[in-house]
Amino acid sequence: MSKVRVIKKYPNRRLYDTEQSKYITLADLRALIADDIDIEVQDANSGNDITRAILLQIINEQEAADQPLFTTEILTRMIRFYGGQSQGMFTDYLGRTLEMFLDQQHSYQNKFAELLGHSPMDALSDMATRNMEIWSDMQKRMLEGTNMFSADKKSDKKESK
Repeated sequence: MSKVRVIKKYPNRRLYDTEQSKYITLADLRALIADDIDIEVQDANSGNDITRAILLQIINEQEAADQPLFTTEILTRMIRFYGGQSQGMFTDYLGRTLEMFLDQQHSYQNKFAELLGHSPMDALSDMATRNMEIWSDMQKRMLEGTNMFSADKKSDKKESK
């Protein structure tokens, strides 16, 4: 079980990482979340948990970027669930769907690693090493084919006489 990193939000809109004892930006906070670090954002004055509001702010900034995750149609449909009888069911459904998606993604990554016998980065590294060996061998053969080594061979023959 991971420890939750506490972030304090001050009235001047600044975020303070209590673990690293420094001010951070929303982009820094997003990076922490992307790195699977659990966070809790607290109002510095009241101590209230304002994590949801900050997460929504991060999502809003991401959605305003070039490639949003949610289409207008999806957002419209989500808004229609608020206050309705099926709001709780919709929340549960979204949560379970995300869990299933993450489980499948993890499973595919594991199967890919098993298929290659190691991680994708190891496979790329091995491929680069093999390519360098082939390239070196090709250069050597090309130089031998152009008789670049013939001068060395002739001098070796003269010395042996």
